[in-house]
Amino acid sequence: MSLYWRIFLLNAAVLVTAVLLLLGPVTVSTPVLFGEAVVLLAGLAAMLVANAALLRIGLAPLGRLTRAMTAVDLLRPGSRTRVEGPGEVAELTTTFNAMLVRLEAERATSSARALSAQEDERRRIAQELHDEVGQTLTAVLLQLKYAADRAPDALREELHQVQETTRTGLDEIRRIARRLRPGILEELGLHSALRALTAEFTTGTLTVRHFIEPGLPELDEATELVLYRVAQEALTNAARHAGASDVEVRLSHGPAGTVRLLVRDNGTGIRRLAAEGAGIQGMRERALLIGADLAIGGGPPGGTDVRLDAPAHSTGESRR
Repeated sequence: MSLYWRIFLLNAAVLVTAVLLLLGPVTVSTPVLFGEAVVLLAGLAAMLVANAALLRIGLAPLGRLTRAMTAVDLLRPGSRTRVEGPGEVAELTTTFNAMLVRLEAERATSSARALSAQEDERRRIAQELHDEVGQTLTAVLLQLKYAADRAPDALREELHQVQETTRTGLDEIRRIARRLRPGILEELGLHSALRALTAEFTTGTLTVRHFIEPGLPELDEATELVLYRVAQEALTNAARHAGASDVEVRLSHGPAGTVRLLVRDNGTGIRRLAAEGAGIQGMRERALLIGADLAIGGGPPGGTDVRLDAPAHSTGESRR
């Protein structure tokens, strides 16, 4: 029975009951007596209460579906609404669940294309920084050295200072290029890339420690890149926004044949930070690409835990 006929019959039943009562034991005089007015008001109140209760029961599945629609987040896929209620409501719920499946698939496809284009652009920019700007600054350093060796003593010291400034700029450009394109990840693998990443973020005020469990299964390139980028973004957040002084990066076996990446800091904690920005959303989108489970929450020291459980497709080998 459709929702329209259910509501119609519910109201019709209430009205028919009222008419039968008026034709039967309930009578109304002219003018209306006090006792009759009390009976009529009590009957009206009873009918309104019964009608409201019946409508609430009949429309309850719609309310649950509305709340489910409000809570849907495509960055946290897999949630589905239970199919229940009368025919039209059940059909609407089934259609909504099918729409979620299509939207999640389209979101994953579009995110894969966008992130692939982003990685290509990062690779191109890193290559240009290394080949163009890096070589230019290297040539400037050689020219400065040549000029300093032949300059008067009064000018030689200033040229040495310019050399150091140029060398610092060259090192910064190389560091930016490494972040844009992790060449060590392609050449030596994830374990070496994570060690280099922790060393890069370690400063006088921030200590970054890494723990890599031996015997981890071999991962494909896409999974390694996602794990590296998530660790990189988590370390960036800990260094720039959380005010952390100690960060732990741990790579180990996870549940159900997964590889777990855990980045734990002792900073201000996720509750005191701003709402999820582009960085965290980017981590969630990357996790969706490989079917990984990403969780971000408070850590035991009061800081933040970023946990990523990535599916491992073992090839029978392990990377030391």
